[in-house]
Amino acid sequence: MDAYLRALVRERAGDRCEYCRLRQQDEPLLRFQVDHITALQHRGSDDLSNLALICTRCNWQKGPNIAGIDPDTNLMTRLFHPRQDTWDDHFWLEGPMILGKTAIGRTTIWVLTMNRDDRIELRSALLELGEEL
Repeated sequence: MDAYLRALVRERAGDRCEYCRLRQQDEPLLRFQVDHITALQHRGSDDLSNLALICTRCNWQKGPNIAGIDPDTNLMTRLFHPRQDTWDDHFWLEGPMILGKTAIGRTTIWVLTMNRDDRIELRSALLELGEEL
């Protein structure tokens, strides 16, 4: 994957993690990465339609996962796909908490540990500073 493609992904995402929606400037010490939504090992490609900007913490948890277990139903559920899904259809913010509207949202939150204590603390601090999440 070349620098031009990485720049396109970053620009398209507005320098925000396409999963937890934090901005690169909110985590300046951890450079956001270009993620293969469907990992290469699962026959994903380097095509722009399979790439998303992801913060380091979400990427550590997501790894090559394309699905997980919905914490409410215990059913195997695919993860949120930033190119095929709309964030607001699957998630909403309640203060610093990201909540799932759907099985896809709940499963993605669970697998990516989007509401870990450190993530909630960061979003709380940003809200206190008047930042929009």
